[in-house]
Amino acid sequence: MARSSFVPRLARTVGQLRINRRFSTTSCLFAGEVRIVEVGPRDGLQNEKKSMSLETKLELIRRLAQTGVRDIEAGSFVAPKWVPQMANSADVLNHLLGHPPSAPYPITYNYLVPNLKGLQNLLRTADDVDLSQPSDHPKAPLTPPASPEEQQEAEPAPITSTDDPNEMPSDTSGLNEPVKPASSSTLGNQTEISIFTAATEAFSKANTNCSVAESLERCKEIVALAKSHEIRVRGYVSVALGCPYEGPDVAPSRVAEVTASLLEMGVDEVSVADTTGMGTAPRTRNLLNALSAAGIANQDLALHFHDTFGQALVNVVVGLEHGIRTFDSSVGGLGGCPYSKGATGNVATEDLVYCLHSLGATTGINVEKMAEIGAWITSELGRENDSRAGKALLARLRT
Repeated sequence: MARSSFVPRLARTVGQLRINRRFSTTSCLFAGEVRIVEVGPRDGLQNEKKSMSLETKLELIRRLAQTGVRDIEAGSFVAPKWVPQMANSADVLNHLLGHPPSAPYPITYNYLVPNLKGLQNLLRTADDVDLSQPSDHPKAPLTPPASPEEQQEAEPAPITSTDDPNEMPSDTSGLNEPVKPASSSTLGNQTEISIFTAATEAFSKANTNCSVAESLERCKEIVALAKSHEIRVRGYVSVALGCPYEGPDVAPSRVAEVTASLLEMGVDEVSVADTTGMGTAPRTRNLLNALSAAGIANQDLALHFHDTFGQALVNVVVGLEHGIRTFDSSVGGLGGCPYSKGATGNVATEDLVYCLHSLGATTGINVEKMAEIGAWITSELGRENDSRAGKALLARLRT
């Protein structure tokens, strides 16, 4: 629900940020639940050269919905001439509103809107559908959906032991105890939007043809309209750990300032993105410390890593140590950035979930089902499957 009255989440003073709420973190690395935002159908596909049909996109979303993931980026209301792959996002929205796929838990479907016109187009597409977030919407437990074989068994299979380093975990790995799946539900599905800006001037001008300050002003208009419709808003800060134009040394204080600006205008969550994959463990830690010093709470943040230099999972663990519990990923490692040459895909969802489960975290996601989707969609695209865990799990299942 929209806030009844606006209370600034961060208070500014001249030349610095004054903390008006205490930053909170946890010293326990692996305790609790971890939320995964699946970005494959939008961020994953937008840079693919092979055009995807509406039917294939909907099939991808349908399959993902059955894995237990509860947040899916479904499309983008951007001009087709800039991102042709997203040209049928209105059709995707219409289909998901009218014929949502069955899923074990309610799902939040997210749509990127680059400007006010994008949100207006989304609202026009949704027409009379109420997109507001219910205040009493319960949070589903993070238990993974069982496979058809498991549903036929009277007792759930035990969790695979981790004593043998060569033994791979089953799809229930990482859970404290096996639990029967929840019944399928689409009644609680929600629609939210995401907006974006950048941490560097050069990237902002290349990506949106405006300065960072101008992009934030555009974001304010979008947030205001979204909140008038009681729609949740997610923000992205691109190139937070390295810029293709300004280099790897993006000032953490600048990222914190932009993140704070988004939260102050009413954005509900900010995903801090390593768009280029230049992030390293020390620089990720420094960035998180800067966000902490700015008074930004962990629950308002997500981390978004690309795996260009193979550091994504290392950076995820740094985020876990800091207390972050929301991470973006893309099935099969799909992705890239049209404004960052050489940047490879997002961290693969299969790899992320496998890693988290091995550390004792819970995600509610069936990693084996996710691995099957990764193999299928990369085959559809005619590209390499970039998930090492996914390929290993499938090899095990097929023996």
